[in-house]
Amino acid sequence: MQALRAEFPVLERLAYLNAGTNGPVPRRAVDAAGAALEEQALGGRGGGAFFERVVGAGGRLRARVAGVMGCEPAELALTGSTTDGVNAALAALDLREGDEALTSDEEHPGLLAPLAAARERRGIRVRVAPFGELAEAVGPHTRLVACSHVSWVTGRVVDAAGLAAGPARVLLDGAQGLGAVPVDVAELACDFYAASGQKWLCGPNGIGYLFVRRDLAGQLPSPWPSYMSLAAPERALELELLPDARRFDTAAPAAQQLAWALAALDVLEAAPGLDAVQARAAEGAERLAGELAERGATVAPRGRSTLVSWEHPDSAALVERLREHGVVVRNLPGTPYVRASVGGWTSDEELDRLLALAG
Repeated sequence: MQALRAEFPVLERLAYLNAGTNGPVPRRAVDAAGAALEEQALGGRGGGAFFERVVGAGGRLRARVAGVMGCEPAELALTGSTTDGVNAALAALDLREGDEALTSDEEHPGLLAPLAAARERRGIRVRVAPFGELAEAVGPHTRLVACSHVSWVTGRVVDAAGLAAGPARVLLDGAQGLGAVPVDVAELACDFYAASGQKWLCGPNGIGYLFVRRDLAGQLPSPWPSYMSLAAPERALELELLPDARRFDTAAPAAQQLAWALAALDVLEAAPGLDAVQARAAEGAERLAGELAERGATVAPRGRSTLVSWEHPDSAALVERLREHGVVVRNLPGTPYVRASVGGWTSDEELDRLLALAG
């Protein structure tokens, strides 16, 4: 993986183990974004040709990410973040007073806040169950299960098959899934999959993705009608929406964001390919978890993911001490955990350095 590591300048200075917050930035992405900005500075941002180039780049990004998720481009919306996707799905669904949304005890505020807003505005009930027991917790009034694909707290992987077997619609928060672990939305059998571009796909902040199942998308209203969600922008007052997930677009990414996101995908999908990058990351995370446990650390229960969380009596202080020694991890406020995000670019030496300092 030396060729992959060489793409990330930050790794020359730091053991960067925090892609679960923001992924490392590839040099190729910096160059691509800079070239896009230079083009705009010199040539302006107006005219049909410029608009067509931006729209074309957006279409290429949609198709590339759809390939990573195992869906068709028409099933993927471009958003600004995972939370944008969650909000879009909740706004489109006809949830009413008395309907129940089931979630877990390991969810990110970016999913919980939209659920709380739906409770306040529509009178739905929000019920919390243990992450590992969600499928069994679905009840007769559960209209929606909204939870993480991969827990941001522990790295556990949800029982997607169990959820899909139930009667409720399923909205998966894929912030710690897309780019980190293999994602096949058909296999997950979810109705919605909301994800980020800036984490494991190493793209810019301000780009996210929302999968909406093909047979569902056209039945739902656009949660945020805009120029980008219209089939006929010249007749906007008729509100003729695009017939598929594109009606869920909540962002029109800037040219430099699109260039960055596409270049980062080029880096991750270069030989030996994204599958190999993900497999190496999972193996490294498993090794880290095992060696932490052998050294007496209490490691959170986890699945085959890229996240490793362990308890420490002063997690914030440990994170700061590790940073002083060139190792970047994070603590999770409100929990006893320090969390390391292991990438396919993470070296064995970096894991050894973390282990030596983590005691």
